[in-house]
Amino acid sequence: METIDPFWFVTIVTLLSGAGGTGVGGLVGALFKSESNRTISLLLAFAGGVMTAMVCFDLLIEAEEAASTIMDHGILLVIAAVAVGVAVVYGLNYLIDRRTRAEVSHTAAQDHPETHDDIDELIHADHLNMHRRQKDSRASLVVAGIVMACAIALHNIPEGMTIGASFAISDNLMLGSGMIMAVLIGLHNIPEGMAVSVPLISGGMGRVRAVLLTALCGLPTLFGAWLGLWLGDIGPMGLCASLGFAGGAMLYVVFGEIMPEAYLIYRSKLPAFAFMVGLALGMLMIFF
Repeated sequence: METIDPFWFVTIVTLLSGAGGTGVGGLVGALFKSESNRTISLLLAFAGGVMTAMVCFDLLIEAEEAASTIMDHGILLVIAAVAVGVAVVYGLNYLIDRRTRAEVSHTAAQDHPETHDDIDELIHADHLNMHRRQKDSRASLVVAGIVMACAIALHNIPEGMTIGASFAISDNLMLGSGMIMAVLIGLHNIPEGMAVSVPLISGGMGRVRAVLLTALCGLPTLFGAWLGLWLGDIGPMGLCASLGFAGGAMLYVVFGEIMPEAYLIYRSKLPAFAFMVGLALGMLMIFF
């Protein structure tokens, strides 16, 4: 029996987790007759809990263990990698928001909160839909589409790095931490896919086209997985950098974007309970 090529195995699994997860979410979103802020809010909070469990109880622990093999106070290296992950994703998100906020009347309002308070703001679908409704030039639509793709990539590339780095430290491709991470991120991508497809359909895009576009939004996960797998293979330093950076980026996405948005689009205490359910499920999948 031939040995499975790790590269192609990781590629296929990541495609199923990334494009497959968002595609399923897009299909679920397309089946809704109307936008449901409550449903999206609770699913986003649930996904935030799953991601937090992944970062705190697996990624950062593995990163600290890798760093401790090359220096006495390895935790300092992990903290530095996490800080870089937070700073990079925050900085890029800030640049995208600053360039697009003034173009959308809703976000340009003076009483608008600093974070996103609507479903389509998280991935800048509102920016794309605005140009489509105004029947702007094709160039404007292309630019708006690139902005949306960049916003989605900022979320998906760190997730892919998590999958790739986790496979790099797994002794068993089928049952190791890499596969667990891929499953967890695939679950997270379902509500994220809904958050992409619902505003696109509400903005007038056809359901089939919206679902296909949503599935394509998961492709950046694959590039992150390749990067994480490569960094994980070059030694403890690369593994620590990959896991720490991905962990910091994901923590920012959860607590700087997903959770504030979940509370703002559905003002209730229920998102907190959804977050805790997601946290518990993530812990169960990691430890069992």
